[in-house]
Amino acid sequence: MMIKTLYWKDNSAYILNQLLLPGRVTYLRCRTVKDVYRAIRDMAVRGAPAIGVAAAFGMAIAAIEKDFKSLAAMKAWLSRAAQFLGSSRPTAVNLSWALKRMSAVADAQFSGVDALRRALIAESKKIYDEDIIINRAIGDNGARLLKKDSVVITHCNAGALATAGYGTALGVIRSAFKQGKIKYVLVDETRPYLQGARLTAWELMKERIPYKLITDNMAGYLMKTCNVNAVIVGADRIAANGDTANKIGTYSLSILAKHHGIPLYVAAPTSTIDIHTPDGDGIVIEERSAKEVLCVNKIFIAPKTSEVRHPAFDVTPAGLIRAIITEKGVFAPSGITKPAERE
Repeated sequence: MMIKTLYWKDNSAYILNQLLLPGRVTYLRCRTVKDVYRAIRDMAVRGAPAIGVAAAFGMAIAAIEKDFKSLAAMKAWLSRAAQFLGSSRPTAVNLSWALKRMSAVADAQFSGVDALRRALIAESKKIYDEDIIINRAIGDNGARLLKKDSVVITHCNAGALATAGYGTALGVIRSAFKQGKIKYVLVDETRPYLQGARLTAWELMKERIPYKLITDNMAGYLMKTCNVNAVIVGADRIAANGDTANKIGTYSLSILAKHHGIPLYVAAPTSTIDIHTPDGDGIVIEERSAKEVLCVNKIFIAPKTSEVRHPAFDVTPAGLIRAIITEKGVFAPSGITKPAERE
């Protein structure tokens, strides 16, 4: 049974604190919009689909945490809450997608405050349930691309922990494993936050899927020597031309894959496709704190005075991506707006 990344209970959002994994399984109980904002900003919850679901829960909490004298006052507060939650992290498009969907509910006509509250809670739960269904479809669609006894490289964590459940890139691996197609998975540790080492390896261990943990700089050598069949990654935002923003290091991995003739697949829901951003140059790349690079487990591994760059994401050009796997099928990067336009 897969662990729950987040869930709704007793008018609160419970969010698995991924900063403590794999050592401790602890849930944060979020009772306020600020609680959800901090969980997203500080990366207690991460992964584009999971961030979107968390934001939806945050809007439901916004409807609950205050007593409103009128529907107009409630709607004004919900608008401010959406703006606040939307400022937590800039790159993952699922965040704004979920907030727009929840705001559309808030903008509709209701008989009173209680009716709007119920509608927002119901919509947030619907977004949660839909995400799991979508991820299973992505997994099944992607599994068809792999042959028996495949060796696959994945980067960061695009598993159940990055979604409401099942996962995108890891969902493909999970479905393929059930079909007897996975020999083993090479897991990039993914500096500086170590999502591969801390999260993906932990998920694969729990699912008993064979894996080997590698440092990021080993990927090229192992592509050359280990008969790697595919690279499968997730996405935080896909531009209209297929350029894809994902965890920092994905771009380097795509260049190595291209050189070795290995297909790189992106697995993501259609909610990650941003048809309003023409190409990767328009994707805002989040720059996170220097301390996350300078420290591991709060221990400095470099001089404290070092100047640091910490872009959290990079953009892989569409030309380096073999195909994009969605819940609606597998598409060439050049045709990725087709499934999004059907939304």
